[in-house]
Amino acid sequence: MTVVPGAVNAARTAAMVRGMERKIPLWTRVRRDKVLLAMIIPGFLYFAVFQWLPLLGNVIAFLDYQPYLGFVDSAWVGFANFAEVFGDPTFYEAVSNTLVITVLQLVLFFPVPIALALLINSVMSTALRRFVQSVVYLPHFIGWVLLVSIFTQLLGPLGVLPHVLQALGLPAFSATTTPEFFPFLMAIETIWKDAGWGTIIFLAALANINGELLEAAAMDGAGKWRRTWHVYLPGIMPVIILLLILQVGQILSVGFEQIILQRDAVGPAAAEVLDTWVYYHGIQDGAWGPAAAVGLVKGFVGFALVLGSNKLAHLVGQDGIYRA
Repeated sequence: MTVVPGAVNAARTAAMVRGMERKIPLWTRVRRDKVLLAMIIPGFLYFAVFQWLPLLGNVIAFLDYQPYLGFVDSAWVGFANFAEVFGDPTFYEAVSNTLVITVLQLVLFFPVPIALALLINSVMSTALRRFVQSVVYLPHFIGWVLLVSIFTQLLGPLGVLPHVLQALGLPAFSATTTPEFFPFLMAIETIWKDAGWGTIIFLAALANINGELLEAAAMDGAGKWRRTWHVYLPGIMPVIILLLILQVGQILSVGFEQIILQRDAVGPAAAEVLDTWVYYHGIQDGAWGPAAAVGLVKGFVGFALVLGSNKLAHLVGQDGIYRA
């Protein structure tokens, strides 16, 4: 094996710098980096107040919680809330609907921003590229109430699609009131709203690909498809794996607002997911303990899925979220 002297010297220098850094007292480093540390305080406070502190509320899952009694005076029931949840048939119906919708969105939605980013990146004109980016980003800023209204006007029972089908002599089809089509409708709406917004990260990753690799591939006679397959996709693969792991961790969470706005049109049997189950059983019915138990189960399952998918990424040679 050939040893490059420059690389050896660089490694030694880096090791010496790390060793010197460890010898500097902690408070000296804090005073030295006080500006940088001050910049992270707002982000730290956000996570502390809105993410970490609310975790203490998970104790409700083990209480017969009554809001007027509080955490201290509510009766301790142990795992009774979990037994009640796992004994409720509607819970398993909500789990099934959640998995169907999230897996379908993962299969249909996740590749779309990648393909869209590759298409936008291939546009040679900078002005045209910026125009296309602006157009595909805009739907992200439309609220779900307005978006659901638009889809109802287009695909609902009195919308454009049924009238066009009837004019063509075909059976009328209402996409917004057909329970069997509901998971596909959720995926279509999500793609229309957020596919353009999802391209931002992939476009940034594409911009960081070494131009020399593209020039070398072009000189070797690689066309656009070969450059896409052998240069662009491997270049953004770490980002794809990272976002895929995070998406897998959210597999038990579906857009609450999107679902609840359309739940009554198709019925709970098709549209009841875990988030709406928690809302109707926990808030409306006052079953705070079982609702908190469901949230705790979702957290543990998501955490386990992130760890498992990250380990799987390591097995296929990717860094994932972190390296053990």
